[in-house]
Formats: sequence, structure tokens, C-alpha cells
Amino acid sequence: MRPPAPPAPARTLAADVAAAPPGHVVTLCGHVHRRRELATVSFLVLRDRTGLAQVVLRPHEVPAEGLPPEETAVQVTGTATANAQAPGGVEITVPTVTLLGAPATRPPVELWRPDLDVALPTLLDHAAVTWRHPARRARWELAAASLRGFRATLDAAGFTEIQTPKLVASATESGASVFPVDYFGRTAYLAQSPQLFKQQLVGVFERVYEVGPVFRAEPHDTARHLAEYVSLDVELGFVRDHRDVLAVLRDVLAGMVGALRDGAGDAVERLGPALPVVPSEIPVIHFRDALALVGAADDEPDLAPEHERALGAWARSTHGSDFLAVEGYPMRKRPFYTHPQPDDPRWSNSFDLLFRGLELVTGGQRLHRYQDYVAALAARGETAEPYATYLEAFAHGMPPHGGFAIGLERWVARLVEATNVREVALFPRDLHRLTP
Repeated sequence: MRPPAPPAPARTLAADVAAAPPGHVVTLCGHVHRRRELATVSFLVLRDRTGLAQVVLRPHEVPAEGLPPEETAVQVTGTATANAQAPGGVEITVPTVTLLGAPATRPPVELWRPDLDVALPTLLDHAAVTWRHPARRARWELAAASLRGFRATLDAAGFTEIQTPKLVASATESGASVFPVDYFGRTAYLAQSPQLFKQQLVGVFERVYEVGPVFRAEPHDTARHLAEYVSLDVELGFVRDHRDVLAVLRDVLAGMVGALRDGAGDAVERLGPALPVVPSEIPVIHFRDALALVGAADDEPDLAPEHERALGAWARSTHGSDFLAVEGYPMRKRPFYTHPQPDDPRWSNSFDLLFRGLELVTGGQRLHRYQDYVAALAARGETAEPYATYLEAFAHGMPPHGGFAIGLERWVARLVEATNVREVALFPRDLHRLTP
């Protein structure tokens, strides 16, 4: 019988090297971030998920085949030694370097540089490698922390996380902006949103949320649109109107910012984004007043990007807020399930939330009576039959309810002031890109 293998040495993370007692033997695992060879000494900078550690090699300690190339996965065992010039004030000396795979080929960009000064197509074409750059990786660490804050806030408020189908039989909002797929010989579609499902599940759980992909086959080729993105969807029952929905949104945003501050400190420090202060009550302006404020025609059905920017500047100067809710969009511009404004049905009980002058969230109150749905569909020249399974929930009784959806990539892009939302999407899909 073969004797058992000796236990693997406990791994020390780069961020913990500074706390290692001087003279203590540590083992690190990571990628070769940078290598430098001088006449009397060589340096390896090792990178793991927590940061960088410096390894010092004397000539006789360099492997016979030479220093492993940058991005090679390695294990280093050596002695923690104080050095004020090293990351964290401690470096690794008398090391043994073990390759954990084949030597890496030269990466398409120099990941050891503080900034990746390359064109966006290069970043995206080689995303699996360029995301290794510490500053680039920090952007998704902000996204991950935001997700934790989103979930934690809603969990604490009695919401249930759900998962809904991404293959559906019909469009949610517009048949012109769906991706058809072959579903066992018949046509199905990639879901534009979980909207119809999350409404039905309000009748089960009262308060639900979902984190998942949504797909929009809209031929937008702009810096703010993606064909697939991560949507943070929320729906809640027993609301009075859309203002109750906006209040929950406010708490969710505060939870997301709090998670960035408390759980993503290294990423925040590296990128230096100005974290927004979420006011105790988000300022609100009616759509008709917003049009007048920006000097737009009073029959405009929507806000243009330049209008959003102007309103964002106004909210900042007037209310000291990075956030502004524009309520009462025209019913003709909203989906069929939107609840009208009771005192004037030309307008809707819905809102868009602007974050630093960019639309981030769409939300509002939904219809909840079966006959109102039948009438709303008839007014648009549609029948109830294609929506029979959706409308069944309303025929059997549904509470007044509403909800909202946040685009995760757009949120992060605005946080870090990215010029293009693709900079913060892990593997973006748009009008032209289907790889990597």
C-alpha cells in the first residue's frame, strides 16, 4: 500500500503576508504578476485574489530553467522577511518556486502596469485575461458587493428570492425586441425580463426578487445598451401606489452603497469612486414638469439622454442628490400592465430613477384586477388569450402591487464613471459581439 501523501502546506494569502511573524515560513499560490532580474538579485511579484506579494531570489535560488514568465500559476514557499519597500512591508526570501502548470505564454496586454491603456476592443477580445488586471477586476468586485447589498436588504425586509424561466412562449413587452430560439421544433424566445412571472409570484410570496440575465434584441449600438445584461428585479404586494415601490427602491440603493463601503473597501480604494449618498427620501418630479424644466415640448413621450443629464444636474444643484425619480410617464409609453394615475389616466403611476443623469431604474405600480387587464389589452388592439396563463393569477385575486428593475452593469458603470457600459460587463453581448 502506498503511504499517504504528506499534507499540503497551509496557504497564506498575499494580503496576510504582512501579518506573518518575521522568520515564519509561508506558502503562497498565485500568478506571476511581474518579474525583474538584476545583476545580484531577482524579484517575482506574485498576485492572488487579495493583492500582491514580493518574492526575492538570489542567483542560486533562481530555477535552472529561469524565472517563470508573467501570468504563470505558481506556488512559492519561503521566509517572511521585513522590508519597508515591499508590499505590506514584508517580502518572501529563500524561496522555493514550484510551477502549478505550464509556463504561460505572453499575455496580450501588460497586466503589471498600473493602468491598462488599451482600446476597448482589445479589452473585450481578451476578456478572460484582461479581467486579471487588479484595477479591472476591482470593477466587478464593486458589482459583486452591490449584489450582496441588494440581496441582504431584501432578505431583511421579508422578500423571497426566485428564479424564473429564461425561455418563454411570448414577448413580455414588445415582440420586436426578442430573440427567437428553436424550442423542440417550435419558436420560443429569450426572456426580456421576469416581469410577468414575478407578478404572478406576488400572489404566492407577496414580496419577491430575482437576480438574472435578461435579453433585449434592440438594435442599439450605444455606450449604455447591451443585448444581455444582469437585471435586479423586485416586486412587492399590498402597496398603495408607486411611491411605496420607490421607498423600497431607496432602501435597496442604500443597502447596495452600504455594502460597497463595508464589503468592498479594497476595490473602492483602488478605483476611488465617489460613492453616492442615498437621501432619506429620493426627490421626485412629475414627467410633465421635467419636460418644462429642460425646455422640451410638452408632447414628448420620453426623456432624451440630454434631458436626463440636465435633470441630473438640476437634482444635484437643487436637492444635493445624485438620484432623481421622474414619475408619471405617459401611459402610451408604458407597458400594458402599468397602472394609470387615478386622477388623470393620461399619466402613469410609474417612474424612472436617474442616477447622476442616467436612467438606472424603471418601476411603478401594476394593474391588479383581471378586467383592467382585459381592457388595457383591448385598448392596444390585443386579446387576452395569448396571456391566459399570466392572467390566471389575476382572475383568482391579486393584491395591489408594483416593482422595479435595476441594470447591474449600468449601475457599476455610473459608479466608476466608465465611458462605456461594456467596460464593466464580464463578457458583454451587443449588436456586434458574441465572443468571447
